[in-house]
Amino acid sequence: MSDWHIDYTSYDPAEEKLREALCTLGNGYFATRGAYADAAADERHYPGTYVAGLYNRRVSAVEGREVENEDLVNVPNWLPLTFRIGDGDWFSIDAVEILSFLQRLDLERGELLRDVRFRDASGRTTRWRERRLVSMGDCHVAALQVELTPEDWQGEVTVRSTLDAGVTNGGVARYRALASRHLETLDARDEGQHRISLRVRTTQSRIEIVQAARLEVADGATAAAEPAVRQSPDLIGQEVRVSTGEAPLRIEKIVALHTARDPAIAEARLAALETLDRCTGYEALARQHAMAWRHLWDRCDIGFDGPGCNGEQRKLRLHIFHLLQTVSPHSVNRDIGIPARGWHGEAYRGHIFWDELFILPFLTLRLPHLVREAMRYRYRRIGAARRAAAAEGFRGAMFPWQSGSDGREESQQLHLNPASGRWLPDRSHRQRHVNAAICYNIWRYWEATNDTEFMYGFGAEMFLSIAQFWGSIASYDPTTGRYDIKGVVGPDEFHTGYPDTDADEAGGLTNNAYTNVLVAWLLARARDVMDLLPPDRLTEIMELTGLDEAECERWHEVCRKLKVPLLDDGIISQFEGYENLRELDWQDYVARYGNIQRLDRILEAEGDDVNRYKVSKQADVLMIFYLFSAEEVTQIFEQLGYAFGRQAIRRNVDYHLARTSHGSTLSLVTHAWVLARSDREHSWQLFQRGLDSDIADIQGGTTKEGIHTGAMAGTVDIVQRNYLGLETRAGTLHFNPLLPEGVEWLHVRLQFRQHRLDIDVTPTSLDIRSRPEVAPMIDVAYRSHYRKLIPGGRQRFALVSPSARSGSRTE
Repeated sequence: MSDWHIDYTSYDPAEEKLREALCTLGNGYFATRGAYADAAADERHYPGTYVAGLYNRRVSAVEGREVENEDLVNVPNWLPLTFRIGDGDWFSIDAVEILSFLQRLDLERGELLRDVRFRDASGRTTRWRERRLVSMGDCHVAALQVELTPEDWQGEVTVRSTLDAGVTNGGVARYRALASRHLETLDARDEGQHRISLRVRTTQSRIEIVQAARLEVADGATAAAEPAVRQSPDLIGQEVRVSTGEAPLRIEKIVALHTARDPAIAEARLAALETLDRCTGYEALARQHAMAWRHLWDRCDIGFDGPGCNGEQRKLRLHIFHLLQTVSPHSVNRDIGIPARGWHGEAYRGHIFWDELFILPFLTLRLPHLVREAMRYRYRRIGAARRAAAAEGFRGAMFPWQSGSDGREESQQLHLNPASGRWLPDRSHRQRHVNAAICYNIWRYWEATNDTEFMYGFGAEMFLSIAQFWGSIASYDPTTGRYDIKGVVGPDEFHTGYPDTDADEAGGLTNNAYTNVLVAWLLARARDVMDLLPPDRLTEIMELTGLDEAECERWHEVCRKLKVPLLDDGIISQFEGYENLRELDWQDYVARYGNIQRLDRILEAEGDDVNRYKVSKQADVLMIFYLFSAEEVTQIFEQLGYAFGRQAIRRNVDYHLARTSHGSTLSLVTHAWVLARSDREHSWQLFQRGLDSDIADIQGGTTKEGIHTGAMAGTVDIVQRNYLGLETRAGTLHFNPLLPEGVEWLHVRLQFRQHRLDIDVTPTSLDIRSRPEVAPMIDVAYRSHYRKLIPGGRQRFALVSPSARSGSRTE
């Protein structure tokens, strides 16, 4: 099998929704799930289409409460294309006998292909060969091309193409009790010249969406006449009747999609028709689309090989493919964030969480302008973040755990536990660590790009405003002489309060270690941010934010006296009081339930509470070692006045890994990362499992609701930064490669401070080549051996053998 193809060689209705998510086509502006062109939403199929960042609010009655949720909107279904022979039934993949089958996702060209031979109830054999794209060349265009071949029959065929606005948000079972109709149909028109249009509007956000479609059908060399148009309240379609012989019937459906939010248009319908009229046919669109993908792959492909590899290259490319469909050059100037589940489904309602922490490193080192755009999404909502902080009595800016259209907190008030059927209070909004993640992303972007315009223009203001929030939320405890941060929830997510606390009154946790370590880092780094600024700009920001020297001095004190709870032998406690929780009988729960990834749901269904146990959904403490090298961790703890040596890292990894259920796909990424240098075999196994997390749907049905963008990006980041040992520090690109056993070659393309770099690693060598560019000289280093690299230049290093290295994660 090609490393550029994902192939399915049989039709499996039970797996269809999973395949639809994995075979989604998108371009950063809109995405369409890989459903069959003949399929309607039912138990087997869910043909959703989503415009990036297009949300709508509805109020639902749940458990005697009125609950408001904002959802990514499932917009009209442009896919429907089917046929019938004579006056028979319309074709459906579920109503025929399949004789041969191939479904291929072509990652290199960005096309979905289907080749199906089938026999209908009348015994007639037909072949359906389909190509599909959502154009990366023109982000407003999608297209289908079908070659329909009668193998043992001739007769009259009717082809039907439809635009369907009768859709709802029904792709996530646990949301189905909530209000799900987000569209109202305004009008549908026969536009002539084989064209139709459909105009709808979201019910609350009042955004118009227009689709225009053209249907062309040819029998051999003869084009069919103008299609007949059929309409109903939420649907408009075209039908063409042709007589077919031995020659294949050629069908093309070209669709243009615009919304009223698009820049540089006069009106959405006019724009859609103009876009449609520019499209000369599928082949021309496919050439333009393939060229755009070739340009992206030239910057973003990662290659690796060796006797220990078995399909990992293909899976890694699938992950890169979906990242680039979620955020692409078409995302620029559209005010959209990067959602946790892509634009591939309705899970998490299309909201933006902290997953940027896992996603942005890949983009920062390849397409940095997309990272700047993601930061602008946050900055445009800094006013809402400031109001949120003030409402809770804090200074600065407090960004929400879930973000959508306008920057308010979009976390649910209630969530459904499918294991018990009960609606429960949702306290996930207390994950304030998303604010620390934003600062981390700002600094890492700055290190990699030296983008002064970004830092001066809005990066520094955002960083310092978040530092203000953390400085004000920290409270001094005179009994310990340290500062506490109270009322938060860590990345673990299982623990939202202390045992036997009423869920409606749960006040979060005190001194979550991950949160406090990250806050100590960013408050210390805030002074570096201030030192980067020209005096006039620093004065402006201080006046704008009300920041003064006294407050900055307090940050300096807080970052040296924040409390990090430590247990015996250097074990970092997940939060204050963690040591008093019970140990879980893991063997018993595995024996009874098998899959215990979501222990919180299992325990709640038993009448118990996960807050009572030392269990984690995903990495929490270990996120510290994911974000920082051993050297940086040691320095942070020294800054805080704690003795914490490198040798304690492995003990912490073992301790917390043994108490983690991996209820999130991000957990596999983090643990593969922190084990990469101390237990290469286990790390490689976790990495392989992470690559399979969506492909094999290891969470038991969540991928069909949308791919896990952060986990996909995290696996790519493991290859590009962890196996390379890549860090950006003090303007220098540092390398310390250590390939997994069985991997003998790794090739990565990066962009660092205007240099486009080709990097090749083997077990014995590191080769860095800079492509000819107009750029300043940069510094590269391998294990403290520093060299200069000029544009078009090359540097090679001989690597120290793994057996000569220490066991810590990062030397």
